[in-house]
Amino acid sequence: MNQAATLLGPIPGAERREIGGVQVDVVRTGEARVKRVVYPPGFRWSQHLRPVVGTELCQHAHVGFLAQGEFHIQYANGDVEEFRAPQAVAIEPGHDGWVVGAEPAVLIEFDFEKDTVQRLALPERHSRREA
Repeated sequence: MNQAATLLGPIPGAERREIGGVQVDVVRTGEARVKRVVYPPGFRWSQHLRPVVGTELCQHAHVGFLAQGEFHIQYANGDVEEFRAPQAVAIEPGHDGWVVGAEPAVLIEFDFEKDTVQRLALPERHSRREA
């Protein structure tokens, strides 16, 4: 089996949903969730999910492992972070994000739903990083 088929194949016990063109497979593990999130080429949060979610920026924290692809994040203050697989990911609330290139970005994400920021000791919102 090739790597893409393995990475994108069915996950036993997962709940699958699609929102704004993004495929999300969720498995509950104790108090946490493990998610495989597949962002298609051309995806941009502000274009595809803002109309669905209704907030100016994504207000969720994302922690996990980027297994395939590339995406960029821009915070309200203009800071940009670039993520390329394979890479660990920690994204604070208050961001726009978009896929770069022609392949989907596949993020394996761990969260505690609305308690993710607190449980993982992340900032509640992004502040400018020192250079």
